[in-house]
Amino acid sequence: MHSDRAPLGLKIAAGFGLAFMHLPILLIFVYAFTTEDKSYQWPPPGFTLKWFAVTWARPDVWEALGLSLQVASISTIIALVLGTLCAAAVSRTRFFGREAISLLVILPIALPGIITGIALRSAFNLADIPFSFWTIVLGHATFCVVVVYNNAVARFRRVSGSLVEASMDLGANSFQTFRYIILPNISTALLAGGMLAFALSFDEVIVTTFTAGQQQTLPIWMLEELVRPRERPVTNVVAMVVVLVTFLPVLAAYTLTRGTDTVAGQGK
Repeated sequence: MHSDRAPLGLKIAAGFGLAFMHLPILLIFVYAFTTEDKSYQWPPPGFTLKWFAVTWARPDVWEALGLSLQVASISTIIALVLGTLCAAAVSRTRFFGREAISLLVILPIALPGIITGIALRSAFNLADIPFSFWTIVLGHATFCVVVVYNNAVARFRRVSGSLVEASMDLGANSFQTFRYIILPNISTALLAGGMLAFALSFDEVIVTTFTAGQQQTLPIWMLEELVRPRERPVTNVVAMVVVLVTFLPVLAAYTLTRGTDTVAGQGK
């Protein structure tokens, strides 16, 4: 008799894999509560909540957090607009070089971050553009577009073209067709892509290092604190915030895209 239950060995292997990936993250959470402020000891000598109050009172943490949230939000908006337009062009029309354009769109996320960072820095220097908030946004948007594009193009290809044709036959213009037919069918894909793009932008380090100038996003602030530590547990508290801010959009994106295999007009 066939059983759908996984073998015990597979379950054990999966458990070891999950532990290997997530135990270091749990250690960060533990060390955020330690009483020791200079070095890491195991087991921790004691537990306290004082580092949360210390972190709350640090203005440099709030400045870095605010900058990261602003950069991630604007990068995500840019990615949603450009990624959706690219996906619509590639999936709904046929033209010479379409596959090449699709490859070029996804290339930034396939390249190592340091290559993208060096290329952007060289381009900004060549164009005599000073490093600022907007250079960080442009750097992040290059890979955020890819995330939105991948989600949107997959959904566009599953939306039946007969729905668009029927809408146009009934007198709807292009904007009305997009608003009432296409957008409802791709909305969850766009929302999921936007959340993933936000999470990627929020914790980006390498590209930010090459495009930020003197500004510090939260991951850059954490890197500086690790190199020249003042209060180690504060870095762990901030790391907890980064994990939560990154995890929640990813979880929401997973929830939104789960069970969305059926699209209106599919198969017609």
